[in-house]
Amino acid sequence: TNNSKAKALHAADLEKIPDPYVRLSLELQQSFGLRREEAIKFRPGFADRGDHILLKASWTKGGKERTVPIRNAEQQALLDRIRRQVGNGSLIPADRNYVQQLRIYERLTANAGLSRMHGLRHAYAQQRYQELTGWLSPAVGGPTSKQLSPDQKVRDHEVRQMLSLEIGHTRTQILGVYIGK
Repeated sequence: TNNSKAKALHAADLEKIPDPYVRLSLELQQSFGLRREEAIKFRPGFADRGDHILLKASWTKGGKERTVPIRNAEQQALLDRIRRQVGNGSLIPADRNYVQQLRIYERLTANAGLSRMHGLRHAYAQQRYQELTGWLSPAVGGPTSKQLSPDQKVRDHEVRQMLSLEIGHTRTQILGVYIGK
């Protein structure tokens, strides 16, 4: 499990996506570690709470509301761009429903050669782990749990619990798939 499945989106990748709603959904996935469905159903008027975003239970896998911190100016700028695009709406245009927007997302990302965008969540989790612990996750060459000092093990455990909730998994074991063990 200590191989990284992280993906990164670059400006050149986004330029291949003609639909602004799909582009913004992809950027949300990268910036906040959201699942595809969460990023498509995202409504900034509801979600943006100033220092965090709140994801409605109806948007999430497992139907549990959750929060993700807004940690930097880039994330806030993305939320502002989304609000300018959709107003009080969602990242599903008014003339489409969720399934139609999902199909457009799938087609446009496939045409652009962008597959396995779930890897954006892996990258997010790895970045957050490093921010919160001060060291790389095992998936990208950081120390494994066996190599951590007792104090580091305590911090590792705390961060894994926090991150599990942040990315929407109730079991910390699942996080090992994202950041390694």
